[in-house]
Amino acid sequence: MTETELLLPLRTGEIRIHDAEGFEGMRRAGRLVAECLDMLVPEVKPGVTTEYLDRRVFEFVNDHGAISATVGYRGYRHASCISVNHVICHGIPGPKALKDGDIANIDVTLILDGWHGDHSRMYGVGDVKRKAERLMEVTYEAMMAGIAQIKPGNHFGDIGGAISEIARLNRYSVVEDFCGHGLGRLFHDEPNVVHSSAYGTGPELKPGMFFTVEPMLNLGRKDAAVLPDGWTAVTRDRQLSAQFEHSVGVTETGVEIFTASPKGWHEPFKVKSQVS
Repeated sequence: MTETELLLPLRTGEIRIHDAEGFEGMRRAGRLVAECLDMLVPEVKPGVTTEYLDRRVFEFVNDHGAISATVGYRGYRHASCISVNHVICHGIPGPKALKDGDIANIDVTLILDGWHGDHSRMYGVGDVKRKAERLMEVTYEAMMAGIAQIKPGNHFGDIGGAISEIARLNRYSVVEDFCGHGLGRLFHDEPNVVHSSAYGTGPELKPGMFFTVEPMLNLGRKDAAVLPDGWTAVTRDRQLSAQFEHSVGVTETGVEIFTASPKGWHEPFKVKSQVS
């Protein structure tokens, strides 16, 4: 066990409450990972391989004095997960090139001064069909509706209640096999943040809680399957899937999003005019 590992807090089964120092650490880590995904905006285009994009992430993380949280995590060897079209999450970067019309989620977690910034967003590759654009738009809307429920006195179930309501109104399904999670000095901590739940259920939200909100919505059924590589999760009906993720903290009056892009590029299609 390394010195760094010895200094890490242990999971206790309780939801951790953080102080002002924690908020400042998460702001720095969150901003840096958002800047990393901003850096990829002009890079995501037809003909580019996902392993090239992963290499760019690895270089960015190293150049900014951070550490990739995923390299070496349970044997994973990459600095990102890149999930294309019907891949729900945990797509492994490789030599296959992106094609015109693809949609891709890029998920990056970095460690800066011991704090984890975890963020993902969708990228359209070239000319994307309207049904794929709409799926991405609604997935982002669902995530933000869930985040809008975060304030002291509300419950974790309110987050999933708002997300599942948006999905249902738009006739999409919410993946239930994966969820958000607590984070801070640990990559994965308490609690599990369920994206399909009932209002008023779950633990009460309290100031100082840090966690991710990262809903995955499918064009078809909610059912997922994990491929033999042990990582890649796909839709069983091969229909498109989309995901957005922010790291957030509960404040005294509401919520702070740590992973908002300084350029506003975390919102779908905000970048089109910037890179055309």
